[in-house]
Amino acid sequence: MARAAGTVRTLKQRLETLRPLEQGRRIRGLLRHARLHEFVGASDPDVRFNDRARARISRRSQRGQDAQALGRSRGGFTTKIHAKSDASGDIIAFDLTGGEAADAPHFETLLDIGPDIQPRVVIGDKGYASKDNRAAARSRGVAPVIPYKANEKNKPAFFARTLYKARSRIEQGFGRLKRFKRIALRCEKTARNFRSIVSFAAGLCLIKFVHTA
Repeated sequence: MARAAGTVRTLKQRLETLRPLEQGRRIRGLLRHARLHEFVGASDPDVRFNDRARARISRRSQRGQDAQALGRSRGGFTTKIHAKSDASGDIIAFDLTGGEAADAPHFETLLDIGPDIQPRVVIGDKGYASKDNRAAARSRGVAPVIPYKANEKNKPAFFARTLYKARSRIEQGFGRLKRFKRIALRCEKTARNFRSIVSFAAGLCLIKFVHTA
């Protein structure tokens, strides 16, 4: 203890000597240029005197935002839920990506996930419009009902507009999910926890009647 106190006292005297030479310099800059052996045994409680950041004291290392389904989009730093629903608009399967991800690349993923049910028709908005997506749906025996973009070539004259009106069902399903605050605000930090909350909320939406004794 006496040796540590003497080291600190010597350091303070050095600072008092150097202060008139450079009036505008901060104490942090002075300590960075001091010799390393002058810090041995010193235990200043002010963490601002540290010359570099230290590792976190915890069992787990600090993880980044990779693989957490977060990304920058026009709406901010968000998560996008790619989901598919049944004819009633209830969410039966979904996938998570960052907010900057496009819809079209996840079309085949949505076709393959979910319960083992063979649909006859798949309805999607223009975000899923592409020749490859329509071919992927037909190869699975599903008729694609996806509107064509204005710049697409060889557009057919017929489009099933009556069936396309049923796309509003999934919009209603998303509306029910957004009633849950933890989903609307992305309160969960990790993608695993957020996926669990979305699954739990989708399950609650599927339960339309609860019988109690």
